[in-house]
Amino acid sequence: MNPKRVLVAYGSKHGATAGIADEIGRTLRADGIDAVVAPAETVTDVGDYDGVVLGGALYAGQWNGKARRCARRNAEQLRHRPVWLFSSGPVDSSAEQDDIPPVPGVARRMRKLGAREHVTFGGAMTAETPGPIARALVRQGKGGDFRSPERIRAWAHHIGTELAATP
Repeated sequence: MNPKRVLVAYGSKHGATAGIADEIGRTLRADGIDAVVAPAETVTDVGDYDGVVLGGALYAGQWNGKARRCARRNAEQLRHRPVWLFSSGPVDSSAEQDDIPPVPGVARRMRKLGAREHVTFGGAMTAETPGPIARALVRQGKGGDFRSPERIRAWAHHIGTELAATP
């Protein structure tokens, strides 16, 4: 029997969301799933996948434009397969303390695509994050890496379990 094939696509501006997508892909592969990780802007056809995980960074309450366009461009095919969405963004520990609901635009997208689930992970803003605003916030002590590899892996295992149960 062939393993399930899953696309993990992401819209990332500075790399933190890409790192989450990579962790999801590694975990799914460790679970025996053929996981392909790709930038959202390169995804033009999801027809060859048994499931799709699509994530985007949050900026000022908006999901990354690359992730939004990917969802729009592939909406018809996405509606016919299991889909999970994730967001990354809070540069604090709030995503670890509580389940953060999707922002309104992502909630609408979930309904349109029939997505099974959404999760918000902490983001990262470190000295390596480009841009004057990021550098200023890091200097003020407001940065850090708030991504939880354990939480990301647990969610990816959950997706793998759901996929294995899907005919």
